Amino acid sequence: MPALRRSLGLFATAALALAATLPTVTAAQATSGSGATIRPDAAAAGWLARQLVNGDHFESVFDGTAYPDQGLTVDAVLAFAAAHSSDQAAARATAWLAQPANTTGYVGDGTTEAYAGATAKLLLAAQVRGANPASFGGVDLPGQLRGLQTPSGRFSDRSQWGDYSNNFGQALAVIALKRTPAGAPTAAVDFLASTQCADGGFPVALGQPACTSDPDATALAVQALAATGRTAKASSGLGWLTAHQNADGGFAAAGATASNANSTGLATAALLSNGRYGAGLKGWSSLVKLQQGCSATAVNRGAVAYDATGFNAATANRATAQAVLGLAGSSLATLSAHGARPDAPTLACR
Repeated sequence: MPALRRSLGLFATAALALAATLPTVTAAQATSGSGATIRPDAAAAGWLARQLVNGDHFESVFDGTAYPDQGLTVDAVLAFAAAHSSDQAAARATAWLAQPANTTGYVGDGTTEAYAGATAKLLLAAQVRGANPASFGGVDLPGQLRGLQTPSGRFSDRSQWGDYSNNFGQALAVIALKRTPAGAPTAAVDFLASTQCADGGFPVALGQPACTSDPDATALAVQALAATGRTAKASSGLGWLTAHQNADGGFAAAGATASNANSTGLATAALLSNGRYGAGLKGWSSLVKLQQGCSATAVNRGAVAYDATGFNAATANRATAQAVLGLAGSSLATLSAHGARPDAPTLACR
């Protein structure tokens, strides 16, 4: 079960008119006094906040048993910051993550168990929230993460359950450590850059004989490399994303054909935050089409469906959390909760 929980935690309009207005609408708090909003990202974040178990975390259910899902809770914290709303929910979720049992249950005890991807992701959340990452839940997150870097530059798990580290964690580690005073280790950035496939994309799995590009991994790698000055590598990754965008504007998981909100959210965030507005706005529009609007059941309004088959409660939480990043056009390298509105708005409907 620890290995399963870790894998779940990682991962994860008219064009001209929208290009001119999206940055303004995203920055502005387009909410009314009643707590309703016309902003897709804020409405999605508000819906997500109302799904938190006990108002402070998410759970995943396997074989009828509910387990705390720190990974999805972190996704929600990042989504709240991207939407600059639901800050009260974000504060409660951050406090829950900072409970020592929840922290070590996610990143490991730091001795026999230490998980690279989870440590990087939680470090990023602590930074986004303005918490002290050196003593988060009793763990020195930057120190633990740096201690998991191997001589090659790869961040690897230390665990009796095996090494499940992958390129999601590598990219997140580079992004998070870039935000520390010491910066991202050059060897770690070099390793990430070296994993680029011949077609320009990036794979999820590391150390495989065949390099298979993945939209989610590519979206994260692009943000990490752009933040660390590897512009040529980042540009090639963005080119791969643009070339593999579906006709509906969305992105499909590796090996699939139908667009899904998770991949589209991550890819759209990478595109918009790196100036690829044509493809980015197509991705943004596809996410809006998946959002439950005013014709939906009131309790579902604002949620983002995983795909075009419609709303499914089993997948909506994770889909909505990752879709918000694309709806807001936010880069994880600069994401901050500073100035976020406290309330969790609802979608404005007449």
